[in-house]
Amino acid sequence: MFQGAAALNLDAKGRLAVPSRHREGLSAPADGRLVLTAHPHRCLLLYPLPAWEPIRDKVLAAPSLEQQSAYLKRLLVGFAREEEMDAAGRLLIAPELRQYAGLEKAVWLVGQGNHFELWSDAGWKQQQEAIFALGDKLLPPGLETLTL
Repeated sequence: MFQGAAALNLDAKGRLAVPSRHREGLSAPADGRLVLTAHPHRCLLLYPLPAWEPIRDKVLAAPSLEQQSAYLKRLLVGFAREEEMDAAGRLLIAPELRQYAGLEKAVWLVGQGNHFELWSDAGWKQQQEAIFALGDKLLPPGLETLTL
């Protein structure tokens, strides 16, 4: 399970040093194969390959002539790239994915259970402000009784 948020830096070649506490969890289930793709909120998603495959298959099964399905396929599957961490635990973020998510030097790796989101520093700050702006209206239907 991936959780927590980590402030990280991309190196000059666009590589992300995955925190050591997450390396085994990302690489072991997939023999090191990971998938990076775009998210509609302008961040990137990072999955171990086995966690990504059912999502990809479900998206690809949607009708290709239905406009929203076609858009989602182009985004999620069209941007998807299979990558591997190098021996130093670094992951190359392709230039087109860095551009899509506005990733520069400072980035945030945010655990989401079975995957990570990768945010630009500015994008992550915007997400936090949006959360704070919701105040007591943050809980969606079905979670009203959540106790923290």
